[in-house]
Formats: sequence, structure tokens, C-alpha cells
Amino acid sequence: MQDRYDSLVTEMKTRYGIRVRKWRASTTGCAWEIRYRNGQRVRMLESPYPRGPMSCAVFLHEVGHHAIGLGRWSPRCLEELKAWEWSLAVMREKGFNVTPAVERRVHRSLQYALAKARKRGLKQVPAELVAYTT
Repeated sequence: MQDRYDSLVTEMKTRYGIRVRKWRASTTGCAWEIRYRNGQRVRMLESPYPRGPMSCAVFLHEVGHHAIGLGRWSPRCLEELKAWEWSLAVMREKGFNVTPAVERRVHRSLQYALAKARKRGLKQVPAELVAYTT
């Protein structure tokens, strides 16, 4: 199974031109882009290395930010939803197991993202995120 995860990492890094700054020990991640004055862009991320369903989902979620277009969706909590949807779709398409624990993690992550947006002044909850208001 680890060979499949290794192949996934290679494929995603190549397809989306991503550099991994750091493989995290925790199941948290971050995606960002560096833009240079000459127009060059470097896509970066930090995430856990995929070794099971949870770390795979988090890795693909961070890749998903680049795949869907970092900063394309507003508010930010909507981008989080789109990145998670992309991540789970890729996992299913490639035959990786989306466990109930992964689905709970996604749900909690989106509840947190929405709560954070509301604290920061989000006035209207996007329709796609209404299910995560409680």
C-alpha cells in the first residue's frame, strides 16, 4: 500500500508543480504560493506524508488548494470546502479508502473554518456551508 501512496505523492507533485517544504509529523497542513517579481510562481505545501487514509486526505487537501486555484474561492471557508471535496474525490477515484474517521475530520475542519470566518466578520454563510453551522 505504501507504494501506492508514494506514487500518489510523485504524481501530485509533478502534475501541480508543487514543492514540499516540510513533511509534518502532525495531521495538519498548509498550502501557499510564492510569487516573484519576474512572474515566477512557486507552489508550496506542508502536510503529513501519506501513510494511511487520514494523512492521505490531509496531503490531498493541501494539494487541492493548488489544484482548484489558491485564493480563487471566497470566502476562505468556501475554499476549504472545495479543497476537501477535491481531496475526497481524488481518493475515491484512485481507490484509496475514505474512512468514517476521515469524513468526521472533514466535517470538524469545515465547522472550524466556518466558525473562524464568522468570528472574523462573515455576514452570510454560503449555501454550501450551511450544513456545518452546528
